[in-house]
Amino acid sequence: MKNILFIITSCGVTGTGKHAAGYEFSEVADPYFEFTSRGYIVDFASILGGTPPYVGYDKTQESSRGFRESKAFNRLNFSHKLSNVDVDAYDAIFFPGGLGPMTDMVNNPLIKETIKKVYERGHIIGAVCHGPAALLNVTLSNGKNLLEARHINSFTISEEIIDKHTLGDVIPFILETELKNQGANFSHTTPFDPYVTVDDNLVTGQNPASASDVAIKMIDLLVE
Repeated sequence: MKNILFIITSCGVTGTGKHAAGYEFSEVADPYFEFTSRGYIVDFASILGGTPPYVGYDKTQESSRGFRESKAFNRLNFSHKLSNVDVDAYDAIFFPGGLGPMTDMVNNPLIKETIKKVYERGHIIGAVCHGPAALLNVTLSNGKNLLEARHINSFTISEEIIDKHTLGDVIPFILETELKNQGANFSHTTPFDPYVTVDDNLVTGQNPASASDVAIKMIDLLVE
């Protein structure tokens, strides 16, 4: 039985405009059902523990509605505090997006150490949309940046513009640009279409439409 740890943002506001943030609801719901429908066990942790904030809930989306009405959502609202979690107990970790990670996961020492440990053990790391913000500023044991020469993607500049995510007021930085600045080989598809990149044990997805496919690609790696 494989165990997956979803690591969720605890940040509820974004930008100088103090807009609502948190995790993007479908980016938890869709991957959750991909994993559990195949027999995987999913646990939830967040930086602060307890109830993480969310945005984007749409009751017309079947998986989101199903998750919202499930016992799993209740468990998420009592998420473990990440500092109390033994990440060695998990076969993979997953970072959902939403704008929250752009604030509380970029430089958090525990997030950096968790990613380093999981990556160097050869276990799977997945992230989607703005979730790859967690992968920034991770220094490996050999002194190199995790992202150097890695094939990575995330929410793109074009998608930020379409969603009116203005720099400063809404987002603290441009994720695509910063991933490139840290050495990533960044690729993407047209805005809001599904797109997933796999590089060794890193799996990243471009946008909410990519969340299920990130989980599927992580499962493919887990069964190899």
